Amino acid sequence: MKQKSSEKMEEKAKAEEKKMGMIEVWLRKHRSLYNGATRHPLILSIRDGTINIDCFKTWLAQDYLFVRAFVPFAASLLIKAWKESDESGDVEVILGGMASLEDEISWFKREANKWGVSVSDVVPQRANVKYCGLLESLMSPEVEYTVAITAFWAIEAVYQESFAHCIEEGSKTPPELKETCARWGNEAFGNYCQSLQKIANRRLQKASDEELKKAEVTFLSVLENEVEFWNMSRGNV
Repeated sequence: MKQKSSEKMEEKAKAEEKKMGMIEVWLRKHRSLYNGATRHPLILSIRDGTINIDCFKTWLAQDYLFVRAFVPFAASLLIKAWKESDESGDVEVILGGMASLEDEISWFKREANKWGVSVSDVVPQRANVKYCGLLESLMSPEVEYTVAITAFWAIEAVYQESFAHCIEEGSKTPPELKETCARWGNEAFGNYCQSLQKIANRRLQKASDEELKKAEVTFLSVLENEVEFWNMSRGNV
């Protein structure tokens, strides 16, 4: 009897979590790691105006390479959405994000030129290689759409929350870095991330226990890689 009662309570708890939204559940459960990714010392140094510009240049060069690797991942997600999604609107949301990537790569090139960084000479550092490896693994046809869209949302959301923090009232972000922060911290990008979160939550609500476990592990992997990427930019490798 006790075992049956325990199983019922566990099932009820899972149902409640899905009703609330798995993303919200995980953000509470893993708040410390999420804060580590979105309130990293590098971000805080931008916000308070104490950042070492060499650290910013390192981030700029390495993130240029990451965005180039992000393009095929986004393309693979679009294919998964087309094949597996139960809502046609998913394709439009993801396509909208993809459409901005060409402009983003052009922006990185212009910004690098402004700071005297030669993107053609950039060599990916270990943390970058590892993170791009995660993207490549998520492109596999065996990876479910639910898992991939969760990762896609998490990658975008970390940047949105991080850079939005740098343009909030009271921030002392250097004027020459405000455009960078506004690129990801603006309201429109925030709304886009909210759209991705709704898609991920909808998929997670219908996911099997196995898919939920995979998605949560992938979510944590994204956060860990984000922290390592910020660390790399500060020279902490």
